[in-house]
Amino acid sequence: MPYRKQQFADNEIYHIILRGIDNNLIFKDIDDYYRGIFSIYEFNNKKSVAILKRRQEIKSNKKKFLKIGQGPSSSSFDIRDKLVEVLTFCFMPNHIHLLVRQIEGGGMTKFLSKVGTGFAGYFNRKYNRKGYVFQNRFKAVHIKDDEQLKTVFAYIHANPVSLVEPKWKESGVKNLRKVIKFLENYKWSSYLDYIGQKNFPSVTDRKFISEIMNGEKGCKEFVGGWIEHKRHKS
Repeated sequence: MPYRKQQFADNEIYHIILRGIDNNLIFKDIDDYYRGIFSIYEFNNKKSVAILKRRQEIKSNKKKFLKIGQGPSSSSFDIRDKLVEVLTFCFMPNHIHLLVRQIEGGGMTKFLSKVGTGFAGYFNRKYNRKGYVFQNRFKAVHIKDDEQLKTVFAYIHANPVSLVEPKWKESGVKNLRKVIKFLENYKWSSYLDYIGQKNFPSVTDRKFISEIMNGEKGCKEFVGGWIEHKRHKS
């Protein structure tokens, strides 16, 4: 179970990074990614959650819910008592990025503990293994102002670039158009929802950041410009 002694303040935003132990893969196939999505949605709840039961409920209520992993299709069916607001996320093969706002005391720690323990249990059962799945300590960076928030927003959503251009952070991207297209088709992050392509809309609370980024067009332009700047800077 990932842990950290850091105290989290209510209504403050943090960039959280959860890494697989020894940088091992935590997402080996598409089902693992879906389970991860389902986990950050369902475990964001003060109440105890039985994932198997919830999956059965969703399967039996197709008219009320979107496909597995996306949560309810309407806020009227979202009966969670949230611990945090998940503002953005990005899943990479061996780590997870989250931008999270704590909305009540102890909520961040409880949320991350539930996600870490729940996903680890699933992963170990599936792959017939024992022990930790995530590194013992997660990284948490406090977001202090809007400019830092915008930069971290771009950084998180640009992470998948390394899957098509592994050295881009050191030498810049070689094919900007290809990279942007890849990001706009990368399913395992909140970026698609921010630019108006419905993907996992119920997982994230996007209103606050969307306003800061000036909507869908602003999100696209800022992320694209940030990557372009990194390329020229490199």
